[in-house]
Amino acid sequence: MSLEQTPVYAAPEDWRAYSGVLSRRVFAFLIDYLIVAALWVPAAVVVFFIGIITLGLGFLLYPILFFVVAGLYFGLSLAGSTQATPGMRAMGIAMVRLDGRKLDFVTAIAHLALFWILNSVLTPLILLAGLFTERSRLVHDLLLGTALARTA
Repeated sequence: MSLEQTPVYAAPEDWRAYSGVLSRRVFAFLIDYLIVAALWVPAAVVVFFIGIITLGLGFLLYPILFFVVAGLYFGLSLAGSTQATPGMRAMGIAMVRLDGRKLDFVTAIAHLALFWILNSVLTPLILLAGLFTERSRLVHDLLLGTALARTA
């Protein structure tokens, strides 16, 4: 008998788990990016002092600082025990993998990177895919084998 329990993170089969996920996803996106913007400010202050200590070399972090903050935010929160960012938890949704395994940090970062790339190419039209696909999955969800399901 093992003390370690392995929770199941598989996507539910019930269609009600995906009802209204697309609109909840949009609002979760807005909440999450407000949080990322709020986290970016103290990170910018830290980079400022790093820049002073390193005689200006640390200032080279500014162009990528937003991506680093957002990557850490989404990677750590999606790979956590709830499989959801704070915005997703507020909206009652969580990310699940279709193969039933827990979402890891690398997959979470890949999900974010694919979202940014596809959104820059397809603009908000990326949301149209969710209207026609099974489980309201977007293109980057299809590529990575993930889905968003309701938790509440």
